[in-house]
Amino acid sequence: MDVILATTIFAVSYFFIMTDRLNRAAVSLSGGVLLLLTGIYSTQEVFMNYIDWNTIALLFSMMVLISITEKTGLFAYIAVKFAQRVNGSSIPLLIGACILTAVGSALLDNVTTVLIFVPIMLKITKLLNLPAFPYLIAIIFSSNIGGAATLIGDPPNIMIGQAVEHLTFMSFLVHLAPLALLIFFVMVLLIWAVFRKQLQKIEPNTEGLLKIDASSYLKKSPMLYKSITVLLMTITGFVLHAFVNIELTIVALTGAILLLLLTENELDTEHVFEKVEWVTLFFFIGLFTLVGGLQEVGIIDELARAIVLATDGDYATTAILILWVSGIFSGIVDNIPFVAAMIPVVQEFESYGIVHLDPIWWSLALGACLGGNATLVGASANVVVAGLAEGENQKISFLRFMLYGIPIVLISLIISTVYIYFRYLLPYVGQAI
Repeated sequence: MDVILATTIFAVSYFFIMTDRLNRAAVSLSGGVLLLLTGIYSTQEVFMNYIDWNTIALLFSMMVLISITEKTGLFAYIAVKFAQRVNGSSIPLLIGACILTAVGSALLDNVTTVLIFVPIMLKITKLLNLPAFPYLIAIIFSSNIGGAATLIGDPPNIMIGQAVEHLTFMSFLVHLAPLALLIFFVMVLLIWAVFRKQLQKIEPNTEGLLKIDASSYLKKSPMLYKSITVLLMTITGFVLHAFVNIELTIVALTGAILLLLLTENELDTEHVFEKVEWVTLFFFIGLFTLVGGLQEVGIIDELARAIVLATDGDYATTAILILWVSGIFSGIVDNIPFVAAMIPVVQEFESYGIVHLDPIWWSLALGACLGGNATLVGASANVVVAGLAEGENQKISFLRFMLYGIPIVLISLIISTVYIYFRYLLPYVGQAI
């Protein structure tokens, strides 16, 4: 009976999360409460065993850091200044938007990056009389590919990094950044080839853009220098945390609290907390409770067993299957709940004799991050961009996006398959688990 209840509650919650008919946080939390009411698990078990508070704390810390830094106008200044440097030329602007988004997504996180850059890009394309669509989908693709490069770049990576202690910031950088860079280069070439003729036919109206005083966006106050300094220190801490033996979450929390204290006289803490994406944080908490229900009744164990049986216990086949299943499912549903459900499945592989799980973790991370480019609901960044665009009467059609997104995902997954196979799996080909 518990299995049926947990499965039903999870499936119904997932449906409403996927269709976005109701607030995602409210849905996921409602599912968790129902699991508590039906006695699937106790409140203590949920809070102690299933909710990953390290992930919640890390996300909160990054939101605080970026919220304060954004108030200085630094990100808007960079975007406007770049557009002026390329003189509003359509192709360099398109490529530049890709680069800025990918770098921002790798160092900050992709949702925050698109929230910062999309409104600016919509304003710039409107001033230049350029179609917004090529720039918006380029930003979406770049955010998900750039986010795949680091531990903090995409929520799925954060969740995997917190679930597997030895996968540090440097681990993600060393193992995933080279591949992300290659896929990013291929994506930029494809975007350029597809939209080059359309954009070259348009003569940009650069007069309005060049009249903008980029420095007017920049608030040259002590808060600017404090924000830059603390942000750089925090990123440095991410890189070095494994060497100094300090947890990633502690590094992020230290940076966030330090910046709050340093800027208290210039920006009220209450105002900063108002800008924190509480809906996203509670959505994560609800997800952890939902997946915890599946773990509690043994469904996760059965899923792991089914995957092992489907691959006949072949190690290499299992890793590649995880990559493609993650890529396909992350295109259909948001990659965050998918990864939340898959993490305990991969962890369960240890009970079937898989000692070296790292290639499988990389497969899950790559599939989830890159697969998110397939549809508008594939990743949180996609949903954010679509919402911002619709608010400016630049609605992105679901089907039109898929026409570009699915080929990008297929190419990305093929490149990832080759990379994972030759870098990690070649010695294990034909080897049973």
